[in-house]
Amino acid sequence: MKRERWRTERDSMGEIRIPEGSLWGAQTQRAIGNFPVSGIRFPEIFINSLAWIKRSCARANLDLKILPPGIGNAMIGACDEIIEGKWTEQFPVDIFQTGSGTSTNMNVNEVIANRSNQLLDVTPGNPNAVHPNDHVNACQSSNDVIPTALHVAAVREIESGLIPALHRLFGVLMEKAVEFDDVIKTGRTHLQDATPVRLGQEFEGYASQIGRATGRLQQTADALREVPLGGTAVGSGLNREFMFPVLALNYLNRSIGERFYETRNHFEGNASREACLEASGALRSAAAGLARVSGDIRWMGSGPHNGLGELILPPVQPGSSIMPGKINPVIPESVLMVEAQIQGNDASIAAGVRASRFELNTMMPLIAHNLLQSIRILAAAAHILTDRCIRGIKANRKHCAETFERNLSLAAALAPEIGYDRAADIAGYAWKTGRTVRDIVLERNILPRDRVTRILDPRRLTLPGFPDRD
Repeated sequence: MKRERWRTERDSMGEIRIPEGSLWGAQTQRAIGNFPVSGIRFPEIFINSLAWIKRSCARANLDLKILPPGIGNAMIGACDEIIEGKWTEQFPVDIFQTGSGTSTNMNVNEVIANRSNQLLDVTPGNPNAVHPNDHVNACQSSNDVIPTALHVAAVREIESGLIPALHRLFGVLMEKAVEFDDVIKTGRTHLQDATPVRLGQEFEGYASQIGRATGRLQQTADALREVPLGGTAVGSGLNREFMFPVLALNYLNRSIGERFYETRNHFEGNASREACLEASGALRSAAAGLARVSGDIRWMGSGPHNGLGELILPPVQPGSSIMPGKINPVIPESVLMVEAQIQGNDASIAAGVRASRFELNTMMPLIAHNLLQSIRILAAAAHILTDRCIRGIKANRKHCAETFERNLSLAAALAPEIGYDRAADIAGYAWKTGRTVRDIVLERNILPRDRVTRILDPRRLTLPGFPDRD
């Protein structure tokens, strides 16, 4: 068995042993020992965003002559490697850590410092060595950097991943709305038969719901663009140059093609995470929309012989370990579970946002993990719903036509002509005898045949107005 080798480092609390090959330092090692909670780490997008911020801060500090050129440029080189994904194993700290995220901020600071020293070919303790606090963390605090990284990561995930996924879903739903525009079927309220609709109208309604959800997400992304970088520890900006946040954010925006800007009030910016709660609310709303679409599709595809049977869902895998030939709506069910997870994440984020006390929120790692997970899984759910379900759905046209004709709610179209009570009597008699509303009206000679044909014209019944009038 290979024996692990260790090195010893010292911080303000004394000496600590660290695995020989690691780039992290003493504070990270203490966090590893203090927080063996879940094994859940910050997602890659968060570390990547934090590295971009550190790179931008280094460039600003070079301009402000806070960093010597050699040290600053080495730090930029180390950040570039992290951004490229070269050192992902060097960020082991658990999500359930100090509420400010200081452990992860120092983890990144130490990796950047130690890698910079390797690039400079100097050892820690050398007067020319890069220091994780004095150099990498210059003009910063965990209390402004971690929430800034959270906002940056969330906006990037929403704009590059989630919104495009929802746009694709919207587009395919609209394609189905056109394809199914001529399919007349029974509408439903309270899960009971209601007046007719076109299957295309239902799918256009689904598309509209997804479109509105996308718009709300874009608005919340815009709210997240205001970041607290520059507030340092409590929002006062102590120990940073006046122009530092503007310079750093300008470099960040140019580097990643975004438009983040300094908060108008750093005390609010450091302590309040309401923008994250707003974003989580928009995610919860969008997830509810996907769940509604998935739930309806699951119902309309139920059967194939003893359910609603209006839709034929694409088969993607065998549905049962005991019932041969059974096909289940597994994609909609996956989406429903994603929605449940996002609802839970939102509740946890709300609790985290309420944890702001005085000048700091102390549940930022939890908020970050849940918010970024919600964005990521909702985007994935939208993609699989689009590609593995909606795109391949077919209408059971014959069955929809048959159930339309048996719909007792067709009597509603007769009410303006013969009155509600007579129409209700016809519907009741149709239910008792198992016959259609059309047959009974014609049998009783209540209206002329051509008039009945006009009033109960399927297409007219799905349009605004009275079906017997032009």
